[in-house]
Amino acid sequence: MLPSNPETNTAVKPITQLLLLTALIVLGNSLLLAADRGTLVRDAVIYLSPDTTSSKLGQAERGRELILLDKSHNWLHVEALLGFAQTPDAAFVLEDEDEGKTISGWVLDTGVVWASTPNGDRILFGAAVDSEDEASRRHGRRGAAQDALRLYRRVYDIFPNAPLAGEALYRAADIKWQIDKSDMQSRPSAREKESYLREGIDEQSMKRVMKKFPGTKWAELAAFHLLDNKLCGDWQGSSKCPDKEADMYEKYVKEHPESPAAPEALYNAASRRAALIEIYKTEEQPKKSDQSKNLAISLAQQLVSKYPQSDWSSRGQTLLFLVQGGVPTYGNAMQ
Repeated sequence: MLPSNPETNTAVKPITQLLLLTALIVLGNSLLLAADRGTLVRDAVIYLSPDTTSSKLGQAERGRELILLDKSHNWLHVEALLGFAQTPDAAFVLEDEDEGKTISGWVLDTGVVWASTPNGDRILFGAAVDSEDEASRRHGRRGAAQDALRLYRRVYDIFPNAPLAGEALYRAADIKWQIDKSDMQSRPSAREKESYLREGIDEQSMKRVMKKFPGTKWAELAAFHLLDNKLCGDWQGSSKCPDKEADMYEKYVKEHPESPAAPEALYNAASRRAALIEIYKTEEQPKKSDQSKNLAISLAQQLVSKYPQSDWSSRGQTLLFLVQGGVPTYGNAMQ
């Protein structure tokens, strides 16, 4: 056994202390950096220096992420994540690691929400709602839908444990879904009979909601959206598609009876069963036609009784009236 060396042991202690101190500093800086993430509720010009007469490096829109580097009076030195310079949907880049363009510069210290901002989650959520409302107007602000998407997403990013985080993440995913869906439906492939013959809607955002907030109504709504990718483009008068889609919607209702989307899913199932009444007649399958009528009536009655306060219930009542009266709900049949 080697004898201990008091001098060596004494020398080791300062080195160990220095390493520990360095680790604490690095950890402290990491925590500080994590805390100094923020976002804008206004459009901001990024300047080369803290002076409005200096060169303009770019512009950060509402909801763009900022990382604080330094402060100087009423100015902030920030790193702004602006997304890709050229891409079909630059505004919808959501993941930090996917961001393509970063600018470091100075912005005025106004309209910035940080993790430490009191009621910051509600401020961002309110700004997102305002932008979403603006986007729905005929002559609303250009890019308002993208602003709303980013602002909702920042609620979750900066305040992941806030009461509004789940709804905000879902709303961001919903905006992206609706825009992607509209784009998908504008393509010729959208009219293909089979769903696998067209380019589907990106499911990543909806699946993120389901993963982060399982068992919530936001996860149930996200699951309902995913059904869009399984729908046929055009039934082409065949019973295969509406039969498959009716089964799909009925399954959703069984698995998510308390979902806000359950009434709509039940109506969709009933309306497809109603359509099959006429489709099976053209395929000379009278027995299946009668079975579809009974199923359509049963589903419509279930909708009316279980979800009486829903608008879908009223539509179900209309469908029930038509089916029971023998009025065709699909095709060009006239009486």
